[in-house]
Amino acid sequence: MSCKKEHGGLRVRKLKEFNIALLEKWCWRMLVDREGLWYRVLVARYDEACGRLEVGRRSGSTWWPEVGRIRDGDGAMGEGWFGVSVMRRVGDGANTMFWTHRWIGGLPLCVRFPRLFDLAENKNATMADMFSLGLSHGGDGWRWRRSLFFKTSTSKSSPLSSV
Repeated sequence: MSCKKEHGGLRVRKLKEFNIALLEKWCWRMLVDREGLWYRVLVARYDEACGRLEVGRRSGSTWWPEVGRIRDGDGAMGEGWFGVSVMRRVGDGANTMFWTHRWIGGLPLCVRFPRLFDLAENKNATMADMFSLGLSHGGDGWRWRRSLFFKTSTSKSSPLSSV
């Protein structure tokens, strides 16, 4: 049935793959076309936090949760390749979360350094926040619930050495 008409088919597309491709197109448009009317409508409808449209806050849409699943890699829709394949460009840092967005290396810092993330007081800090507070080793951007042990704070595998 999915063969071309010239080859005796009906040229019916495989609907699941076609649907995933269209939803992935929306994911891409959310990254590259943030000035369009359609993006402002989505922000008004679903809210935006740290430069990212929220998924799951409101109900009533059948396609919006699917777009979120593809973007975030949840469930069987798209198998999460989109989020793994796209790297964030930091820019001025206002829309890039320091701990939870994937901006350096292959994983977010909260995944690469889970113990430090658990100790961090500013889990929702953006890159701009961290740089304004001083992202150097002794800067105020590093706020911890308790003092770090010497091994943790000077480790080669810490965010301090990655940044």
